[in-house]
Amino acid sequence: MQKLKPFLLLALLLTLGIGFLFLPLRQWFLVLQGEVESLGVIAPLVVILAYVLMTVLLIPGSALTLGASALFGFWKGLAVVLCGANLGALCSFLLARTLLRAQVARWAAANPKFAALDRAIGQHDFKMVFLARLSPIFPFTLLNYLLGLTTVRTSAYVLANLFGMLPGTLLYVYLGATAREALGATTGATVWQWVLRVIGLLATIAIVASITRIARQALAQAEANLTGSLTASEGS
Repeated sequence: MQKLKPFLLLALLLTLGIGFLFLPLRQWFLVLQGEVESLGVIAPLVVILAYVLMTVLLIPGSALTLGASALFGFWKGLAVVLCGANLGALCSFLLARTLLRAQVARWAAANPKFAALDRAIGQHDFKMVFLARLSPIFPFTLLNYLLGLTTVRTSAYVLANLFGMLPGTLLYVYLGATAREALGATTGATVWQWVLRVIGLLATIAIVASITRIARQALAQAEANLTGSLTASEGS
């Protein structure tokens, strides 16, 4: 699944481009923007609550991340997405430690990689959750529940989530904010400004891809070191 992500992102960009050319996306967007603005100051709260609900229900939030940043712009959209994603992740984590523990344990039993991650988190909780979030070996929504079965401290989980999801979130929010400008929410951009925005998007994609690759290698190395230590201790 990780290897498919660049192609999925490319497909998303192509779809947006085709839709922009052949569908009345600008009119649809302006209507939706008007509806959201009619909610007034509670509009961000509504989107945050929707994000929390989708996360708990194991529904991927990529589309909502793009939508929130397209509606609110980069900085406000980033704040809304980070609040919604982190609150949703915390709710799933706490549900896995209480009401849904038996169900989540069955999900974990069906994922062989989880055992290695669980052992590694027992040694380095913040570091391993941070690396797992940077380069998730499980989907974001599922990982929230699975981590609830581990011994990670709640405080470490919250901080590792916040910092670990930043690179990917920044990429999607940047993409959504760029779509906002393309759909006419802001005007007056020159060709040169659009070139800079495209370069910025490509640079962001490259940076996130590099961070993900480094995190995946670090996570694999940490798990390998732990497995080697366990094997050595059993043999002694």
